[in-house]
Amino acid sequence: MVSADSNAQGEQEPERFGSALVDEAARRDAALGDVDWASLPEGAVRGAFEAPSGRLATISMGTPGNPRVLLIPGATGSKEDFVLMLPGLAAAGYFVLSCDIAGQFESAAAGPENLVPPRAHYDYDLFTNDLIAMLDAEAGPAHVVGYSFAAIVAQLAFTRRPEKFRSLTLISCPPEPGQSFRGVQRVGRVSRWVNPRIGAALMIWGIRINVAHVAPNRLRFVRYRFRFTRRSSVSDIIGLMQHAPDLRAALAAASLPKFVTVGEHDLWPLALHRRFAQSIGARIAVYRGGHSPSETSPYQMSRDLIALYGSV
Repeated sequence: MVSADSNAQGEQEPERFGSALVDEAARRDAALGDVDWASLPEGAVRGAFEAPSGRLATISMGTPGNPRVLLIPGATGSKEDFVLMLPGLAAAGYFVLSCDIAGQFESAAAGPENLVPPRAHYDYDLFTNDLIAMLDAEAGPAHVVGYSFAAIVAQLAFTRRPEKFRSLTLISCPPEPGQSFRGVQRVGRVSRWVNPRIGAALMIWGIRINVAHVAPNRLRFVRYRFRFTRRSSVSDIIGLMQHAPDLRAALAAASLPKFVTVGEHDLWPLALHRRFAQSIGARIAVYRGGHSPSETSPYQMSRDLIALYGSV
């Protein structure tokens, strides 16, 4: 197994990733103001993808036919969580696509009732099959980036279709299998007694009242997309995260580049993230901020992904 702190393939040292490297990307992140998250960068295109669960709203940027990068947001998130990363990745020669996952924001109509046969709840198969359908939409493999809950989905998709992956990046991934909330700082001890419906309500309430102290424009956008996101999709995802699969052995045995990224003030302690990265043979980068480095450190993350992809 390759340690998270090793450099067996002669690649860039892990300490050169994340916020340890002070360069133009770090300075741009430090200078980020209150971003208008509903505004797309010039050249970005809104679209849709017909997935097994329904129509998923997308944003893409770059030249179709170039190596693909799929950016998948987590629960209560949306494709806009990656908008600041799109220009840099596209300029580096990648075709970048992000989507709202089923039940979320502009993909709220996608859900288990659209499956054949219909099902009552959002489950791992629904989200995994949607991602695999996106991978299969074009020939060849793609670089896949999964954020939070979608990091679990990306792992599942990889174990089913490893030939469709050029690399696997896991942003703020729940670092422990099973009841993944048990390691969350301060509230982990009581998480086992919280059912998915109450867990979803508490999560949405915390976001609405701005527990994370995000900037006004960000808070306005987050509250706006809650008008569309299905509460049932959030509660089902909370339930799924209480039963996260253990895929560490399968990932450790895989030879593709693996990258774990996290904010220094994430929900889970950094020690758990480092242990997870080491267990799967991934390099790890730590950025300033909390659970959303794609929003708070987008230029450094783009820089590090481009370096990672260049090593493939």
